[in-house]
Amino acid sequence: QVQFVESGGGLVQPGGSLRLSCAASRSILSIYRMGWYRQAPGKQRELVASIISGDNTNYADSVKGRFTISRDNAKNTVYLQMNSLKPEDTAVYYCNKAYGGYLGWGQGTQVTVSS
Repeated sequence: QVQFVESGGGLVQPGGSLRLSCAASRSILSIYRMGWYRQAPGKQRELVASIISGDNTNYADSVKGRFTISRDNAKNTVYLQMNSLKPEDTAVYYCNKAYGGYLGWGQGTQVTVSS
């Protein structure tokens, strides 16, 4: 089974940027749609961005125009470029399938947006 390792989180000021990476333990070529999720304290996990390939992407309204998801199947990696970060983006970010059920969840990467 594929395992995911998320990285790239940290503490950033409002308006700043971060680039998250999700490395899979084996090929993601066969995974139709990959997604980035986030879970803030006291809230349910939510899907913020997903990608099939290239420009075939979807975003939650709350991040549209600020976040960009991409995938590199050759590197078994999915990325999330986050710009113009807001305090409400503070959460633990995870990657997983975004279609047809989930695989095991990684440990996530903490993103904290604060001045």
